[in-house]
Amino acid sequence: MHHFHYREGELCCEDVGIRAIAEEVGTPFYLYSRATLTRHFRAFDEAFAGTPHLLCYSAKANSGMAVIKTLADLGCGLDIVSGGELYRGLAAGVTPQKIVYSGVGKTAGEIDFALTKGILQFNVESFDELAVIDARARELGKTAPVALRVNPDVDPKTHPYISTGLKKNKFGIAKEYALDFYRKAASLGNIKPTGVTFHIGSQITQTGPFVEAVQSMAPIVAALRESGLSIQYLDVGGGLGISYDNEAPPLPGEYAAAIRQAMAGIDLTVIAEPGRAIVGNAGILVTRVLYEKEGPAKKFLVVDAGMNDLLRPSIYGAYHAVWPVRKTEGEITADVVGPICESGDFLAKDRKMAAARPGDLLAVMSAGAYGMSMSSNYNSRPRAAEIMVSENRFVVVRQRETYEDLVRGESAFS
Repeated sequence: MHHFHYREGELCCEDVGIRAIAEEVGTPFYLYSRATLTRHFRAFDEAFAGTPHLLCYSAKANSGMAVIKTLADLGCGLDIVSGGELYRGLAAGVTPQKIVYSGVGKTAGEIDFALTKGILQFNVESFDELAVIDARARELGKTAPVALRVNPDVDPKTHPYISTGLKKNKFGIAKEYALDFYRKAASLGNIKPTGVTFHIGSQITQTGPFVEAVQSMAPIVAALRESGLSIQYLDVGGGLGISYDNEAPPLPGEYAAAIRQAMAGIDLTVIAEPGRAIVGNAGILVTRVLYEKEGPAKKFLVVDAGMNDLLRPSIYGAYHAVWPVRKTEGEITADVVGPICESGDFLAKDRKMAAARPGDLLAVMSAGAYGMSMSSNYNSRPRAAEIMVSENRFVVVRQRETYEDLVRGESAFS
């Protein structure tokens, strides 16, 4: 569900016409619907009603301050993977005790930052990391709450680049090492084991892999309790997919029901880390057609957004629907390509779509997740503006970068 719709042939976000935004701020720009973000968070929160739970939005999907603050104001926590995401989350008003810190490569400085702010939990990925967290906590006179990220060796049936729960992936510790890990953790003076966690991948479109992963944690939880460790949390990660094309992923209610059923006998507070499922369909990328080019083999629409703005089609072969901002007559088949000097610079290939001419605006749909957060200055292109709509008004929540921004902090060697 999202709040992008046509009104008298013009695409709107909630009650604001997108063409009017483009005329004021220029293109390309990312556009987010606050109502959609709110609706999606509440769908998850209500789905887990009656079960002790904490939703920690996965900041890597979209770390924009406006997105994080919208969710924080609703009571959402945050799943982070860097010190920068921690800084953004705190600046946006997320309660530190609702922040979990994931990721395989936490530095000593980042660990210190999180310890001094009093986050809920470190999701620990290795024995070496555990030793560093203990040492930094001892130096700071703190006790570090930790959960082990267990690798359940579950196939999430998704793109291999976003599969994270198999033995061959870099993430987590194998199930057979888990109990030894917790014994070691419990023996350290500045570590407090607080939970068990896993994350098996992203854009998962069925409940089976989640159920299998939760069930694989049950013997570990039981063994920990028998050993006297009173852990509090089962962090089930994120990864629930969205509909980009014809996918039919489970709705939050179905997902939560499957998690609850799989947790029968596991009396722990659930931490869930939805990211894409909250923000993916809440955002679009608006771009303008620059040129129409007819080649011997196919037609191209050259637009002013490129792979530096939206990388997913280039690296994943990902599908994003392309809608006209103003409905037009006729249909074409074309590649929608950007201005980057790479053959891999495309937003859509061989796409049947509404006819478009130079000057027309196009909306690249379902671009709220891993769009702006993965964008870059490749080819020395300033990053796009970000806009958020709330009912009948819009606000520029991130200014478009300028050429001056591109060289800020640099110096010419002489």
